Amino acid sequence: MACRALTACTSTASSGSADAAPAKAPTANESKAIADAEAAAGISPKPDATTQAKYIQALTRIDAEIVNGKPDKAVSRGRIQCSMIHNFPKGKAKQVHSAELRFISPNHPGGFGKAKAAQIVEAVHTYLCPKF
Repeated sequence: MACRALTACTSTASSGSADAAPAKAPTANESKAIADAEAAAGISPKPDATTQAKYIQALTRIDAEIVNGKPDKAVSRGRIQCSMIHNFPKGKAKQVHSAELRFISPNHPGGFGKAKAAQIVEAVHTYLCPKF
C-alpha cells in the first residue's frame, strides 16, 4: 500500500497539476548556507573551469575510464572525496579505501584498485582541495 501512495504522489506532482509547487532557484542566502554547510563538512567548492580541466586530465592520465565521459560526475565525486581528506588528514588508508569505493565505472564496479585509488586521492587533493 505504501508503494501505491508514493506512486500516486509522484505521478500527481509530475503530471503538472495546479497543486504542484513550482521549482525555484535558491536565494543568495540559501546558496551561502549550502556553501557554508559543505565547507564545514570538508566538501570543496566547485572548481573553476581551468582547475576542473586540469583535474579531469589528471584522472584521465590515471585511467580514462575514471571519468568515463562524465566530467561533472568525476568532479562531484572528487568534491565529496575532499571530505575524507579533510576529516582524516593523517588517514591515508581511509582516504584510499574511500576513493576505491567512490570512484567506480561500469567496467570497474568495485573500484580501480588501491594503487589507482591512491593516485585519485592525490589528484583530488592537488586540484580540488589543496588546503586540506
